[in-house]
Amino acid sequence: MLNLSVFTFRHVCLHRKNVGVALIVGRTIATSQHLCDDRDSWLTKLLHVRKIEPQKESHSRMLSDKEVIYELHTHYVIPGAMESYLKNYGSFVELANKRNDLGAELIGSWVSDVGDQDQALHLWRYVSGYSGLGKATELIRTDKDYSSLTKERVKLLRSRHCQYLLSFSFWNVPKPRSPTHIYEVRSYILKPGTMIEWGNNW
Repeated sequence: MLNLSVFTFRHVCLHRKNVGVALIVGRTIATSQHLCDDRDSWLTKLLHVRKIEPQKESHSRMLSDKEVIYELHTHYVIPGAMESYLKNYGSFVELANKRNDLGAELIGSWVSDVGDQDQALHLWRYVSGYSGLGKATELIRTDKDYSSLTKERVKLLRSRHCQYLLSFSFWNVPKPRSPTHIYEVRSYILKPGTMIEWGNNW
């Protein structure tokens, strides 16, 4: 199955590339080179098997901006340590904005009101693709100032999770907003090969 995490600020998480299931099935019923040819196969005509042209790109890449990468951090904070955590992350963001060397923009930060009460989410945007994201990740790991804040933050967490996201090209680019807004996080599980149809319905 293909897992998608959709947010009300209109961003989607793409985990896997679609699998050509129809092509695999077509091969399992073919017993010779003659049967593999849809034009000559009587079994194909009898079953009305639709020929699917091979795609050069996955559906997720066809429907999204290939250059802009979003990085979603989910942090599970130790109960009672949220205030110290937010202060630490605020210092990290302030440092990143001051130095302007990560090539990234913080779109927004949220804390959970429903479910896990000690959960924080941070969405970053990288306009230079995966190469820019890789350079920023390496800088955060090796730079003294960034790594110091990261090590201090880890002590305040129970666990953490990171996802790389692509935005559907037909949705608007998210813009930073002032605090006090409420957002909803949704997850969808799609059947393989139905992403284009799902996108068209949106």
